[in-house]
Amino acid sequence: MTLKPPVLGSLTTSWFDPAGPVHEPGSRPDPDLPEGTDLLPQIEHIVVLVMENHSFDNYFGMLGRGDGFTLDDQGRPLDANPDADGNPVRAYHFETTRQPPDEPAPDWNACHIQWNEGRLDGFVRSGSGRTAMGYWTGEDIPFYWGLARTFPLCDRYFASALTQTFPNRRFMWSGTAMGMVTTEIPPLDEVPPNGTLFDRLDDLGIEWRNYFGDLPEPALYPPVWFANPGRGRTYDDFVEDASRGTLPPFSLVTPRTDLSEENPQDIQEGEAFSARIINAVLGSPCWPRTLLIWTYDEHGGYYDHVAPPPAVPPDDIPPKLVPDVHLPGGWDRLGFRVPCVVVSPYARRDYVSHVIHDHTSVLRLIATKWNLGALTRRDANASNLLDCLDLDGPPAFAEPPTLPVPGRDAR
Repeated sequence: MTLKPPVLGSLTTSWFDPAGPVHEPGSRPDPDLPEGTDLLPQIEHIVVLVMENHSFDNYFGMLGRGDGFTLDDQGRPLDANPDADGNPVRAYHFETTRQPPDEPAPDWNACHIQWNEGRLDGFVRSGSGRTAMGYWTGEDIPFYWGLARTFPLCDRYFASALTQTFPNRRFMWSGTAMGMVTTEIPPLDEVPPNGTLFDRLDDLGIEWRNYFGDLPEPALYPPVWFANPGRGRTYDDFVEDASRGTLPPFSLVTPRTDLSEENPQDIQEGEAFSARIINAVLGSPCWPRTLLIWTYDEHGGYYDHVAPPPAVPPDDIPPKLVPDVHLPGGWDRLGFRVPCVVVSPYARRDYVSHVIHDHTSVLRLIATKWNLGALTRRDANASNLLDCLDLDGPPAFAEPPTLPVPGRDAR
């Protein structure tokens, strides 16, 4: 049987309708076709690059594209947060690209203080201090600003939960944090009830690789990584695979810890790393058939002015709160906004996506590609980022654009 390329509109999903039905785990993008059916034949390679710990406003508040800061008549941000004494601390431009040593707070408790029932007035007093209100501009991160001005920018892309790295990355690959609220090493035998994306791809014989430096992504689920040690590759391998046109159907790029842009690193070093990966894709023979997603796992404690919306709880596993991580909360709300750009020859030109996306949208996109059943209620009801593409017309970026040079060379 030969399948015709689907009409994009039939596959595009936006965020769930709270008044509508909630889709359940196991539901497929096309219920009439089996798992493994290729519903997006125009896209042969999906690449996901997830960096660390920056909010949308922290990088793109001054971009002038998408929903950024509110500016006064002199072009300065009006956005502010009170300190412990009630004095307003306005958003300000960092003087250097090396992040201040007083690390902003992205943990569960801090996130819930920052959110404060939607008031978004707790960033400074949550432990982040004045650092939370700092931002950078195109003079600091020229490659990122060029990327965000060229390809579709998502200004409603949120982390999946009001907490830090490990739980949010788990949402991206299994649709649930499995109760995790911290970045402690997970139990060696812990796996999600319905498995992970990596398991589904293995079951269907779909090739995938994790290009990493020091911490492989599937190690968030130790049994999965122990079963797949051969999936690991280096960044040099990624560049070589891209140049040869031999990227697998799914590539996950995990930054080395010292290049991830986590505080107190110099963000230009992470930008140079991202530029190396993204430019390798732009110059690859795979480019005409590739979709790359560049995003961040969580906001890192940096200010953002858009309140996270409600979300579908993924399952019945509650947050594993302990005495030091104790503020009430659940999985029924997304985390703070993070940068996200969708890079593809099929990307819509001059497009800003206002659709609500979160990390499970990446999972849903990959599920849409291969008609995979949803792993949890969260990814079953997530958008799939396809509003950023036009797969029905000629590709707008058939000729890959040349992006600005990053602030410094990669290492």
